Amino acid sequence: MAKKDKFYVVWKGKRPGVYTTWEDCKAAITGYKGAQYKSFPTFDQAKKAYNSNYEEYKGKKNTAPSLTQEQLLIIGEPDFHSIAVDAASSGNPGIMEYQGVDTKTGKKLFKQGPFKQGTNNIGEFLAIVHGLAFLKQKKSDRIIYTDSRTAMSWVRKKTCNTKLQETAENKTLFDLVRRAITWLKTNSYDTPIVKWETKAWGEIPADFGRK
Repeated sequence: MAKKDKFYVVWKGKRPGVYTTWEDCKAAITGYKGAQYKSFPTFDQAKKAYNSNYEEYKGKKNTAPSLTQEQLLIIGEPDFHSIAVDAASSGNPGIMEYQGVDTKTGKKLFKQGPFKQGTNNIGEFLAIVHGLAFLKQKKSDRIIYTDSRTAMSWVRKKTCNTKLQETAENKTLFDLVRRAITWLKTNSYDTPIVKWETKAWGEIPADFGRK
């Protein structure tokens, strides 16, 4: 699946402005104490935000008004009897972490990381499996939301098709991946894993806010 386009606003940093890649945004904020930045799904939203105050956007979810009213009605509202999972990686590979939250309240249910030399796809995969194990342990009938079709596919196939090579530096992460695969192969579950509709609902509640 093609990577979603995002636009990055830097209000305070080495070079404030609107950027089209995370790499450029990262270069503009790395080493700058108190940097203020945020991602947006469209250029128009990013431009409007840049010309506004950071405090108006801090901690708020973004929405991408690119769907018609009819499409929004078909998609409907998210099922709040659920948990949402997401991962963040500073680089590919880079330092990675993942978490799961209550979809309605945003309350953090679990978090792992940071791991050295991880990827976003690995983090998304681990987040789903962690969520499955978490809900099974709680005997919960909630569903899981993820915004990663790649991770959903890996979980369905009970494998992790990453191209990242295992090294001494990321062995801990790969040990966790092996544990996750073993869990999938030795456990049954009825938990639906559902794609989060970002265009209709904004960023997934588990989003780290810096992708």
